[in-house]
Amino acid sequence: MVTMNSSEKAASKACQQGPSRDNSKCIKEEKEKDRDKKENPTASLPPQVQALMSTIPSPEESPNYLVYKKMEALIEKMQDETTGVPVKTVKSFMTKIPSVFTGQDIVAWITRHYSLDEAWEPVHIAHLLAAHGYLFPIDDHNLTVKNENNYYSVLDHPPLLSRRGVGAGAHSTPPGCTRASPYCPHNVHYLIVSWITRHYSLDEVWEPVHIAHLLAAHGYLFPIDDHNLTVKNENNYYRFQTPYFWPSNQWEPENTDYAVYLCKRTMQNKARLELADYEAESLARLQKMFSRKWEFIFMQAEAQSKVDKKRDKLERKVLDSQERAFWDVHRPMPGCVNTTEIDPKKLSRINALKAKRLRQCQELILQHNLKNNPIVTITNPQESEEEIQKKNENTIKENGETSQTNITVTCFPTDLPTKTPTIEQQIDTAKRQVSMLRARLERRNVRLSKVHDMLIAYCEQYAEYDPFFTAPEWPNPWLSDATDMWEQEKQSKEPLPLRRVRRWSFSLRELLQDNCGKEHFAKFLSKEFSGENLKFWLAVQELKALPVRRVATRAKEIWKEYLASDAPSPVNIDAASRELTRQKVESGQADRYCFDQAQAHVYHLMKSDSYSRYLRSEMYKDYLNGSKKKTSVKGIRSIVSFTARKETSTN
Repeated sequence: MVTMNSSEKAASKACQQGPSRDNSKCIKEEKEKDRDKKENPTASLPPQVQALMSTIPSPEESPNYLVYKKMEALIEKMQDETTGVPVKTVKSFMTKIPSVFTGQDIVAWITRHYSLDEAWEPVHIAHLLAAHGYLFPIDDHNLTVKNENNYYSVLDHPPLLSRRGVGAGAHSTPPGCTRASPYCPHNVHYLIVSWITRHYSLDEVWEPVHIAHLLAAHGYLFPIDDHNLTVKNENNYYRFQTPYFWPSNQWEPENTDYAVYLCKRTMQNKARLELADYEAESLARLQKMFSRKWEFIFMQAEAQSKVDKKRDKLERKVLDSQERAFWDVHRPMPGCVNTTEIDPKKLSRINALKAKRLRQCQELILQHNLKNNPIVTITNPQESEEEIQKKNENTIKENGETSQTNITVTCFPTDLPTKTPTIEQQIDTAKRQVSMLRARLERRNVRLSKVHDMLIAYCEQYAEYDPFFTAPEWPNPWLSDATDMWEQEKQSKEPLPLRRVRRWSFSLRELLQDNCGKEHFAKFLSKEFSGENLKFWLAVQELKALPVRRVATRAKEIWKEYLASDAPSPVNIDAASRELTRQKVESGQADRYCFDQAQAHVYHLMKSDSYSRYLRSEMYKDYLNGSKKKTSVKGIRSIVSFTARKETSTN
């Protein structure tokens, strides 16, 4: 047996613990902490947080939980010290390949362990394991296992850190390979197939290959030479995936995580980390999608790259292969099967369970607020209107102002009779309401002088555009048969009249009502990298004018384009508006007003930020000055032409 040096021990430790584990912590302490968390995970949290935590589904509720547990039980048997697949460190010409085994090892082990007769069965099982990311090849990105001498790699489960791969003594070491060490086990592919064949007493050649192929297809072991998640009954190298990346952990990686990973690989000048064609295309697409926060993604990737450079060489090599195999499962290469897809029926059941737990969470929070919040008051439906009015009158001053604003939460109990007030009580209630409203009318909230100033300023601003005060440039088409004004509006030839361009500065509403102003404002927003706000606002305006039969489809398109988590043109709105809009769209009853709150938020952003910057920009000032010059020249030419026509007529 080959004694490992410090670098090999570091690589083995990385294999066993995974990238997110602290290497300085003891496994026993981690197990004790995990046990304490499992016994009472939310006891020390506030009630609101406990209610929110109750909506998180447990791993047992995952649609493929039973399948994953069966696969992981098989993987743990493969990692057994005496009866498992032999894993070893292979010495090459000038390098070492740590923690690998071959596809033949997997296929032989499955064949022997399950006593399979057909040759294809173990290959199929190994292929499924590779497709789900439990093992992966180290030479390509095709997660499969071949019954050959290709090397694979696998990571031990944390309780099995000191175990050695089983079957190491039953098989001869392949040429150029060393014996398996207790911490860095490795094999070639045929060792996997032979181990499965011997362990399950399989007669057919295809049976252990099929089992090894299933294991590789699910990501429990992977080849180290390629990244095709399948197992071949050959001498290709494979490696077991760390339990941290097992699919039973319910991984749902986002596009930002994938962008950080691809960006980090571009920073490392190594041939084995070069991006494939489909990965380069994905990186370009993600860079365009997250253009506004790409600097943050780059900084995060740079920080992770600096941490990786401090690791040991063999440890870094193993961690890189594991992370790459993880993304081969969740972002597979073109032509490979995506094993992370969920059956729509199972997904609907999960969503229904999440909705039920969300309602329970809201009820728990409401009950907690009713008990502990002194500001919240409860209005009893059985209480008469006279008693309610007396309570309200206590908060009304003589001038009609309320002394304190209370938050009222009305509880509606079921199956309880309500007391109907008499006619006399209704008359008294109406009289009190009339007196209260009269008191409020006497108290003016706005000064009369301020109202006068605002009205005068508005009239002076729009006096130039009022045909009663200023003669219009074109005759009114509703009063005359001439349609010159409408034709001029359709043509929109530059330069535009000065009075028309100056009207854009009155308000954002005036700017958006003008087609030319809308186009000019869109050009400005595209330079400011915020054109998606105006596009979203216009799309919602268009939605309100569509026929009813097209509203639901168009609403989903708008959601996917502007508000979804992976939207190509994301719009910046608050979380409450996004959640309310999502519920309306996903309910299946989306109407033309489902985006009103989000549209109002976007309009406020444009009005308070983009519109003010547009008026101060050189782009608008140059356009306004150009209209002034062109208007003055046009006026001179009109005078000259009019004089010429007059002289011609006199002659």
